[in-house]
Amino acid sequence: GGVSGCPLPPSLRGAPYRDHSTLEGVFWGAGGVSAQLCTLLFALALCGPLRAPALLYALWLWADRHTPRRGGRPSRWVRSWPLWNYFRDYFPISLRRTAPLEPAGRYVLGLHPHGVLAAGAFGSFCTEATGFARLFPGLRPPRLLTLPAWFRVPLLREYIMAGGLVSSERSSLEFLLGQPGGGHVAALVLGGAPEALDAHPGALRLRLRHRTGFVRSALRHGAALVPVFSFGENELFRQVSNPPGSALRALQARAQRALGVAFPLFHARGVFQYDFGLLPFRRAVCTVVGRPLLLPRLPDPPPEAVGLWHGRYLRSLTQLFEQHKAEFGVPPERHLSFV
Repeated sequence: GGVSGCPLPPSLRGAPYRDHSTLEGVFWGAGGVSAQLCTLLFALALCGPLRAPALLYALWLWADRHTPRRGGRPSRWVRSWPLWNYFRDYFPISLRRTAPLEPAGRYVLGLHPHGVLAAGAFGSFCTEATGFARLFPGLRPPRLLTLPAWFRVPLLREYIMAGGLVSSERSSLEFLLGQPGGGHVAALVLGGAPEALDAHPGALRLRLRHRTGFVRSALRHGAALVPVFSFGENELFRQVSNPPGSALRALQARAQRALGVAFPLFHARGVFQYDFGLLPFRRAVCTVVGRPLLLPRLPDPPPEAVGLWHGRYLRSLTQLFEQHKAEFGVPPERHLSFV
């Protein structure tokens, strides 16, 4: 059976208001500067008295270069840090199950929408703060696929792999789904970096119509497709207006194609004031996991089969959204659009 509602975490029920803005600033500030900081620390170590261990670590980086696309190095201890409870409670983030996922299966979770920073995806599938292991007993910790560039940053790569992040290369997804045994879960934010540019409050535009690679991989391994929608994800930040066709959107699109990373110009609130800053707004995010769509195993799926199951996935995602949108204040005349 499902878990009814997306209630507030126990630590917020009936409790006095606790503003975790400062701690949240640590989370999001670290997300913005961690790559530069880790690279700087590594460079300083190479030029200082720690040169010998730094060189040994450089050799380790070379020897370990394939790990991000071979399942990573997840740590249940890191996933269970009490620190993540503060991250969860800030918004708050909650996770809902609408149907069980059998431990014997393999699953590709399609996460929507991307939002600016995919807070719901991280909180729900890279930590245990929202109770993934309790809601889906028997499954292995999910692997959340992200940009390969992050795994080329020294030190940072070790931390994000411990949280369950792996490379978003196709070979990475194929490796995860091809592992023996059941309970393997690959979680993909299918809209990718370009969808972050559409993450305005109230936006329901998903970049999914022409993305079929995940369906092809699922068919090759007989993995189930599971639609997942995070209600409230697009409400966490405001973006500078960048409609398709505008000069700003064209500039952002060129930068994204060149560097592989989207650059949304976003703002929200500050630590001690609520009018402007880079901290996300305190808006509830409820990540709803839909029913699995069971696919046949086709080692060499023809385009017709890929198109058929892609269409069924879009309908399943639409049904999930329509069933739950009223509960989260989405007007009845608003619907998902796929581009």
